[in-house]
Amino acid sequence: MDNSFEILDLSSLGRNKTWVQKAFGDISKRSAAQQITIGGVSGWVSGFLFIKVTKAVVVTMGLSLVLIQVAQHQGYIKINYKAIQSEIKKTKDVINKEANRHYPGVVENAKRFLQKNMFLAGGFAGGFLIGVAF
Repeated sequence: MDNSFEILDLSSLGRNKTWVQKAFGDISKRSAAQQITIGGVSGWVSGFLFIKVTKAVVVTMGLSLVLIQVAQHQGYIKINYKAIQSEIKKTKDVINKEANRHYPGVVENAKRFLQKNMFLAGGFAGGFLIGVAF
């Protein structure tokens, strides 16, 4: 009996991969039909969840604005709109500066991804629109 075995080190295979890469592998190397299917299903789920979350956010913000306006009209609070506009402008500038510093080249990376995965992106866009419709 020969008891020699080959030992394979598989611990390095799963490192530095996202959960999507672990689940699907390199999607761009799959057939066009599989890419469209994966993109369509993920787009539909994203669109459906987007609408559900958006409705909840819109209702919450709308009720908050109505309550603030009622409180201001009744004299419970006084709103300094000039100070709010000034803070919004400062915050917008800080967000733009930090986004450009931390995420340079996001648009170029997105373009490259979309060009490499046209079927996936097309399927996602179609699925997203279908998900939004439901």
